[in-house]
Amino acid sequence: MQEKIEKIKSALQDSKNIVITVHRSPDGDALGSALALSDILSQLNHNVTVVSPNSYASFLYWMKGNDDVLVFLKDLEKSTKVTKDADVIFMLDYNHLSRIGEYSNLVRDSDAFKVIIDHHQDPDLDIADVIISDTSICSTAQLLFNVIEKLGYKRLIKKDVAECLYAGIMTDTGSFKFSSTTAETHEIIAQLIDLGADNSKVHDLIYDNYTPDRIKLLGYCLNEKMKIFQDLHSAVISLTEEELKSFNFRKGDTEGVVNYALAIKGITFAVFIAEKEGAVKLSLRSKGDLKVNEIAKKYFNGGGHVNAAGGVSDLSVEETTNKIIEIFKKYKRVINQ
Repeated sequence: MQEKIEKIKSALQDSKNIVITVHRSPDGDALGSALALSDILSQLNHNVTVVSPNSYASFLYWMKGNDDVLVFLKDLEKSTKVTKDADVIFMLDYNHLSRIGEYSNLVRDSDAFKVIIDHHQDPDLDIADVIISDTSICSTAQLLFNVIEKLGYKRLIKKDVAECLYAGIMTDTGSFKFSSTTAETHEIIAQLIDLGADNSKVHDLIYDNYTPDRIKLLGYCLNEKMKIFQDLHSAVISLTEEELKSFNFRKGDTEGVVNYALAIKGITFAVFIAEKEGAVKLSLRSKGDLKVNEIAKKYFNGGGHVNAAGGVSDLSVEETTNKIIEIFKKYKRVINQ
């Protein structure tokens, strides 16, 4: 790790044009990490721009620096220019260029010094000059905190940065309930609170900020669209694009829905399927030893963590749902353990 830290220090020695990138539809961990790092590097007199491949949930807009984020699909000209002018590119919370969609060609073709900071499995070793990757850590935000500390920049973590990092850790641990949450996680959270993070405010801004339509959509998912297979200890929720539109869907409205299915007593494998922007996307969650990242990779060109993964289907919502039910049956022995 120290050798990698020294390489990053060297790359940041002089004032640089820096671009911080995140995966498509960035979550709290990706955006929180990006805006935290952006703030710190700006304090060091670097010219920093955060670029997101596409738009993201409005409940993340409160983070300091959000107004300056470039959305590649909307701000094509500006995003292209800053990426081509970049001396250093940070790649946060993803480790394959496929995760940034149409923006990937620009990043791939850039001659900038590239740094990956990420906690997902199987990083592409050929796309960055420095890769800091640890799959045992709960979130990129926690890993970034460690990197910031080793770089000697902890003194620059003020309230706004602390709250961005807090949000990243909180969201990627399901409010600290996932098994990836460790004693070190809580120790870092304590430090972030000491550094000014208002934990109650951050929780409220992210989790208690639903629109009436989002609440109604959640009720519809649970009452009308959830199929429970008690004998298979599994559940699936599926939505078409038409159904989403009927609830005035906005990005982020279905985030966390899959966790309600997993919260049912006896359920250890849950899947949420939704048709969005012409693609059928899946969120897979599990408890115990069922490795949903392997299932996502094998059947849905996806991946992620052992107990939380995502993928994409080239079938219809109905066909994808039937495929998932067959997968439930196929993995019955593992699910029931």
